[in-house]
Amino acid sequence: MAGNILIIDDDKLIAVTLKRLLTREGYDVATAHSGKRALALMEKFDFDLVMSDIKMPEMDGIETVKKIREYLAQSHKKPIPEIFITAYAKEEIYQQALELGACGYIEKPFDIKALLLTTRQALEKGA
Repeated sequence: MAGNILIIDDDKLIAVTLKRLLTREGYDVATAHSGKRALALMEKFDFDLVMSDIKMPEMDGIETVKKIREYLAQSHKKPIPEIFITAYAKEEIYQQALELGACGYIEKPFDIKALLLTTRQALEKGA
């Protein structure tokens, strides 16, 4: 199974923690601390999964995922699954994320088993 994952989170501690957890499971993981940086990485590397925080300054996770989808379509690359990370599951922005049809979501603080299961399921859907 493929396993190149892009984590997008402005909270560096969360990004590093997720990277360590997923790397230990055998995945190749890159991190971006902004939507702009994530888009730059998408142009340089191929990813099998995007994990994005929803609430970020400048460009939130929803806008970032929309732009990633646009980039993939314009570049004639296949769509890849996305997982949203949120601490705000009750807010309107979370509802917008669900409407995008992402593969899954992870609530902060995250449960490691749930994180790994959601990751594996998303990668299987994208394969």
